[in-house]
Amino acid sequence: MRIGLVGYGTGGRHFHAPFIAAARGVELVGVVARAPETIARVRADLPSVPIYESQAAMIEAGGIDAVTITTPPQTRRDLVLEAINAGLHVIADKPFAPNAEAAGELDLAAKRKGVVLGVFHNRRFDADVLTLRKVLQSGQLGRLWRLHSRMDLDDLYTLEAGPSGGLLRDLGSHLVDQVLWLLGPAKSVTANWDIVARAEGETDASFVLTINHKSGVHSHLSASKLNRLAAREFRAYGEGGSYVSSGTDVQAQAIFAGKRPLDDLTAWGYETPEQWGTLRTVEGVERVPSEQGRYHDYYEAFVQAVMTNGSPPVTAQEAVAVLAVLDAARVSAIEGRTVDV
Repeated sequence: MRIGLVGYGTGGRHFHAPFIAAARGVELVGVVARAPETIARVRADLPSVPIYESQAAMIEAGGIDAVTITTPPQTRRDLVLEAINAGLHVIADKPFAPNAEAAGELDLAAKRKGVVLGVFHNRRFDADVLTLRKVLQSGQLGRLWRLHSRMDLDDLYTLEAGPSGGLLRDLGSHLVDQVLWLLGPAKSVTANWDIVARAEGETDASFVLTINHKSGVHSHLSASKLNRLAAREFRAYGEGGSYVSSGTDVQAQAIFAGKRPLDDLTAWGYETPEQWGTLRTVEGVERVPSEQGRYHDYYEAFVQAVMTNGSPPVTAQEAVAVLAVLDAARVSAIEGRTVDV
């Protein structure tokens, strides 16, 4: 599959290009970049890949089957539609639309055109999430009661300000997608958030969500970026015991340290034994070895979906469900009440 990358900021450079390179059956054949410093980065990192000033120019040049759209959130909807109308398969960064209703319109447009539309909820492929999923599927916790997910980043410069930004739509997109994937659809959500004043407008900088799932399980999600704190934790409680893990965001840390999955794909993405989670049951205390974090699996699964006319690793419908929770969470935080999803 010949793919074009639209955007080469942090997302395009660190969370797409290295994993496209590592995925089987994918070739990066073009990058859209306009700012001189961005063009310079593309030329340094990908000297043989053509650079285009716009997605339209890359489409006109031909020779691509799909695009990954990783531009700022407010630009994504129009670019997704442009690519769909050109008959291209699309991977869109999250959140891929301003709200659930607009996301549903994009899903319908892709279906009418007969192209595959996927959303890049790559953090389903994190080591800690995959390890947690294995524990839940093992049945060792018995009937699950609740799940806590916390993601604090000391990363104030990447907080997207203004009405299309905020942490709820940023990290909240990942955390909500993970628990819907693990625990099933949401029934209701209760949200609290913390607001900061920015030149672009008031922006939510941290949040706490409680989701009641239709399965009867409840999940509790929290995140921050401005509190000078970096922590990632899962806690799962069931009638048979508990599971606790404190991960290190191992793939992201490796990428920002200059490593690439192709350097050693076999060893890529594992937490060290010191970071393994702990399972406590009537059988005793057990350290659970890390599953492999594999963001490149997203691209390989997307290729398979295109080849077989199947479902992408994260469907547009699943991303619509995430946005429906986020839309309800926003209402809950503003109005101070629990909101049905």
